[in-house]
Amino acid sequence: MNVINHHLTDELLMGYAAGTLPEAFSLIVATHISMCDECRARLGSFDAVGGSVLEECGSHAMAEDSFSEVLGRLDGAPNSQPIRVETETSNGANHADSFPWPLAEYVGSDPSAVKWKSLGGGVRHSVIKTSKGATARLLRIPAGMTMPDHGHNGLEATLVLKGAYRDDDGRYGPGDIEVANEEFDHTPVAEDGEDCICLTVTDAPLKFRGLVPRIAQPFLGI
Repeated sequence: MNVINHHLTDELLMGYAAGTLPEAFSLIVATHISMCDECRARLGSFDAVGGSVLEECGSHAMAEDSFSEVLGRLDGAPNSQPIRVETETSNGANHADSFPWPLAEYVGSDPSAVKWKSLGGGVRHSVIKTSKGATARLLRIPAGMTMPDHGHNGLEATLVLKGAYRDDDGRYGPGDIEVANEEFDHTPVAEDGEDCICLTVTDAPLKFRGLVPRIAQPFLGI
């Protein structure tokens, strides 16, 4: 069994529990939770706190047309939230040779069926269709490959699905998630032996240090 050493921040878990995250971030949180017993338990505690707050709020009278108005809004609203992960039970449907089930709802369960596009240097990616507010993509880094040194103009979350990488913050293997903000720079290096496949989510373009990545960035959409 793989040991998960890097977990979700309280901010992301609370946002997920409250339903306030962009769809792409909800997807990566749901995928990590399906792999991590510790974060699933933490989510359960946030859900419990939220339920207690609602119980203490009391009830308020609603307008007569409230129900029909809500139904009208739902009819025209996009399905922008990924499947909800239940906190009470562990997901037994995840297998080592397939994507975790929340991610599989978007891209299918078979990693070999992903339609990759080149980012250069052997690195490939596949953008996942989600609503606005953040961008989700699968990233495949060849074993032993060093990614360009970069910082962040916003929030970047990276969940390792297969293989592993290292940076100044440590080693990230399957199930580990790294959350980086504007104050964090790093140079991820995929470990030898197996390509590293990650689910990454960003809400702003990366801040590359090298000239070549900066030139290519507008064309690659990262």
